Amino acid sequence: MIFFTGLPCTCASQSATLLFLPSAEASTAYSNPQYAKLIIMFKVKINPHWEIKRDEGKALDTAVLLSLLRAIEETGSIARAAQTVGLSYRYAWGLLRDAEALFGYSLMQTGRGRGTQLSALAEKLIWADRRVTARLSPTLDSLASELETELGKTVGSLGSMIRLDASHGFAVAAFLKQAGESGLSIDLRYRNSSDAVASLSRGECDLAGFHVPLGDFEIPAMERYRRWLDPKTHQLIHLAVRSQGLFVNPGNPLNIQSINDLSRSDVRFVNRQAGSGTRMLLELMMQRVGLSPTQITGFENTEFTHSAVAAFIASGMADVGFGVQTAAVRFKLDFIPLVSERYFFAVNAEVLHQPTVKLLIAVLRSPSFRQVVNQLPGYNATHTGEILTLSEAFA
Repeated sequence: MIFFTGLPCTCASQSATLLFLPSAEASTAYSNPQYAKLIIMFKVKINPHWEIKRDEGKALDTAVLLSLLRAIEETGSIARAAQTVGLSYRYAWGLLRDAEALFGYSLMQTGRGRGTQLSALAEKLIWADRRVTARLSPTLDSLASELETELGKTVGSLGSMIRLDASHGFAVAAFLKQAGESGLSIDLRYRNSSDAVASLSRGECDLAGFHVPLGDFEIPAMERYRRWLDPKTHQLIHLAVRSQGLFVNPGNPLNIQSINDLSRSDVRFVNRQAGSGTRMLLELMMQRVGLSPTQITGFENTEFTHSAVAAFIASGMADVGFGVQTAAVRFKLDFIPLVSERYFFAVNAEVLHQPTVKLLIAVLRSPSFRQVVNQLPGYNATHTGEILTLSEAFA
């Protein structure tokens, strides 16, 4: 029997970054150690880390092994792969042999003129790691943000921080990265769209990320959010337009073309979790064509991110899923576009003139950020950073 044990590995670093200061104030802060101390940022990164053991034997740490396997996949050579990941050739061979002894199965395939290729087992290990990362990353990112906040509170170095509750997405992740590089401090909680806007209405966050489809499903989808969004109080910051559709295996071997195909007996589906905006959109589309959840094999199988859905299909455990195009491309799946949707940050209108929020909007409107978003498959940043009232957005 083989046991898998998850070992979250946390690392924290600090950097003296000056936040939200005009140049004159920044110069003063740099020359004043006490002031600089107040704006130290702690950055916490938590990575999924897993081990494998067989019966009562010694556990195999997969971290270095997976790095080596990925490098072999890219280079086609154990020697070049070892050099890429900073291992001696002898150590790399020993690591591969230890793993093969554990499994009783080869990780490599060699042939004249073909170089070194990964076996089916090695490929499955890489896919397993990608699935672990896809499933856990939003939870770990949220936890890391909480730890950063608590560390800042404990040492008295917490500067101005924007509290963001948001549905997980690739443009959101890109924004968080660019915001950090621009000196913005974000307290992040990934949660579904409905929970995010509900949190905003209760004053528990400053921005709420949610998405609404364009076209026939816009009105029924928006009705779900109107209970928490007040036209007199809230405005919207446009993040991006993105494409949602079906993920299928390369070449679409089952010839899946539409939502109606999900009811076929030869099709296995993997779903998003209840409460997510993507799940809500799928259910609206199913209602339109008269499709019941009981007609879909695997409807009860759920994942918490678009990437996790794509990884589930790519690893052979399902035939089709529903999500954004970027996830399909990253897992080398085919994509069937069905609907476009807009992603917004909802915000209280009264905070739009605060320095931190002004900086946030500047980051969104920057050419560099728009370029990043436009490079995401299925995303469009034409209107990124625009501020709209609810009536303007949903006329």
